[in-house]
Amino acid sequence: MRNLILLVLAIVTPAAHSQRLEAPVDRSAYYTPDTATTNDLRRVPMPKGFMEPPGAVLVRNARLFDGTGAPARPAAVLIEGSHITQIAKTEADLRLPSGVVIIDAAGKTLMPGLIELHGHLTYLERPGMPAAMSEDSQADAALRGAERMRYFIESGITSVRDVGSHGMAPYLLKLWQYTGRIPGPRLFVAGQLIVGTGGHGTESFTFHTAPEYPDSQIYEANGADGFRAAVRLQFKRGADLIKLASHFSPEEVKAAVEEAHRLGLRVTVDAETLFTDMAVAAGVDCVEHPLPRSDATVRLMAKQGTCADVTLVPYQYIINAGGYFFSTSRRFTLSNEAMFAMAKKMKDAGVTLGIGTDMTYGLYKSLPEPYIQELKNFQQLGYTAAAALVVATRTNAEILGMADRLGTVEVGKLADLIIVDGRPDENPEDLRKVDQVLLNGQVVVREGRIFVPHHVEEKVRFP
Repeated sequence: MRNLILLVLAIVTPAAHSQRLEAPVDRSAYYTPDTATTNDLRRVPMPKGFMEPPGAVLVRNARLFDGTGAPARPAAVLIEGSHITQIAKTEADLRLPSGVVIIDAAGKTLMPGLIELHGHLTYLERPGMPAAMSEDSQADAALRGAERMRYFIESGITSVRDVGSHGMAPYLLKLWQYTGRIPGPRLFVAGQLIVGTGGHGTESFTFHTAPEYPDSQIYEANGADGFRAAVRLQFKRGADLIKLASHFSPEEVKAAVEEAHRLGLRVTVDAETLFTDMAVAAGVDCVEHPLPRSDATVRLMAKQGTCADVTLVPYQYIINAGGYFFSTSRRFTLSNEAMFAMAKKMKDAGVTLGIGTDMTYGLYKSLPEPYIQELKNFQQLGYTAAAALVVATRTNAEILGMADRLGTVEVGKLADLIIVDGRPDENPEDLRKVDQVLLNGQVVVREGRIFVPHHVEEKVRFP
């Protein structure tokens, strides 16, 4: 009997282990409803009330665009701590606690904070920078990220999905923002970009790569075990998601996706042509950029629910600058017409599209222009201004994996809100007039500028 059991195990176990994990493992069933978890994609337990701000804020007389797809309407919104607790037409319809702080939004639009799906916090500002301002310096990488965070938050972008940055810098920036020590948007970080040797970003030897340079932006891996190890390293450091890029073999991308999903992380990929086909077949959750892929892969994306962060705007900048040349990971004709045709093909097939800007080098200094331009690109694809803004908020939160906490103005959601002096759901240009930003229920931008309250003096005893 014992030998029979061992024989059955020997036959069944390998087959069970070879099954592809179609989605990240969901561990929510292991938590009771009152268990507090971090407000990121890792969802690890934390003490109740951790980083919960005191007091309450009332935003009254607002024109509310809630991000759900409903038309804008008059509203008053009550925030207690970090969460939205009541929404009514007027403040007279609310039950207000004592000591509430009032923000009058008369003549302005209150809406969910914008979400950036494709950021690079530590990207070098330009080639040929001084040695002290390079990818060899983690200090400079962190400072570059801190500066970009200011540009993002002042532009009304309250969440950034960082899909490739240097070493430990993005994780530390996330931690310092999460604990309220530096101003900026919520960060959801992938850590290093994982590629096969000679893959995207490594072709010109411009960038250093791991493992020889642990603090680099790119990690070159080889073989299925190498890709698994690279995923595990990012997870160990604190990754919220995993970012892959071509090239890779079918076995390598499959191993990376399985490992990430087993750890509960989503996977996105920067790939093109046959590599996109491989990645979608392997079960990646999202594909970045409007790059070529087969019609069969577009159909498979729609069938599997694989989303697309199309990032039309960075390629428009590249084309205007002359083109994308001398790259073995961009061996196809790049044109505005081809990009829009691919985006339209995915939209018509039913693929969920998201909004990201992928601003490289110094383009972050032009914010909010790139984000506004991408909203206009979506209008060119057939979206109304309001529908494009829903993509920038609710749909982006869904793609990010945070739709239960972000993306709409609803009771129970985190109070990541912006107040705009205009009607951005009718005219995206009005996003240039972000007046106030609330993050986690606290004002972090006032009159269009970063607002940092005076520090609280800690009491110490002296002899």
